[in-house]
Amino acid sequence: MTNYHTHSTYCDGKATPREMVEFAVAHGFTALGFSGHCPLPFENTYSITDYEGYCNEVRRLKEEYKDRISIYHGLEMDYVPGMLEDFTPLIEQGGLEYVIGSVHLIPPQGINPKEGDDLWMIDGSRYQTYDEGLMKHYGGDIRRWVIAYFHNENAMLEKNRPTILGHPDKIVMHNRDRYFHEDERWYRDLALETIHLAKELDTIVEINTRGIYKGRHADYYPGKWLIDEMKQLHIPVIVSTDAHAPEDLLRTEGAYEYLKEIGYRDVLTSLPVAPSATRRGC
Repeated sequence: MTNYHTHSTYCDGKATPREMVEFAVAHGFTALGFSGHCPLPFENTYSITDYEGYCNEVRRLKEEYKDRISIYHGLEMDYVPGMLEDFTPLIEQGGLEYVIGSVHLIPPQGINPKEGDDLWMIDGSRYQTYDEGLMKHYGGDIRRWVIAYFHNENAMLEKNRPTILGHPDKIVMHNRDRYFHEDERWYRDLALETIHLAKELDTIVEINTRGIYKGRHADYYPGKWLIDEMKQLHIPVIVSTDAHAPEDLLRTEGAYEYLKEIGYRDVLTSLPVAPSATRRGC
């Protein structure tokens, strides 16, 4: 077993990196990748504040456990227009081996954000935050916001070429079929544009299971309809539990079985490339 989307107490995780490693070793994992939420230029409760400490601890564990498990040093990087658009400085500062590129925060169009309050958080445990942000920043116009979300994902892919595209359709999590449906043509066209771009840029797409085991979504990220499209394009995928606690590492929620059932041939269990910084090609 392997997992490359792993958080710890250096960001919003519930266990130390060592506790995550010890659990993984005890359960027969062959590889574990740490991908803490990257440092952000405003006060918050979920991103890394001690980047040097994080990097040093992952390196120590990598050396200490090298005969028992392969440990990879990465980040989940947030693309935030006007705040964090170029991943290179953090990649080089940390000597990262891979990057998960994700979009969690969306500024109102035409606004240069300066604080966290200027951003719409699509994630988190409260759907009310999603609803409040939709009204505050987009006047309730869900289509305009969805367009901004996928536009930012595309810009992130083109500018940074992350190793892995994180939960590409997570915008659906708090939607819950209230504002739009995933079978609407306009929505599918936007999601497909991002997936086709990932294919063009040779980006791995994760099959993220966290929405299911946290009871916040009934499907994987991306959803099964999108996984089927990715299968036709032969896009490489990697199953991620987006673990925030040791027991989360085991919550693959039937993803491997599902991929086998539909005949998905491009399933990775290891990262086949060298450090992400060498892949950018920008």
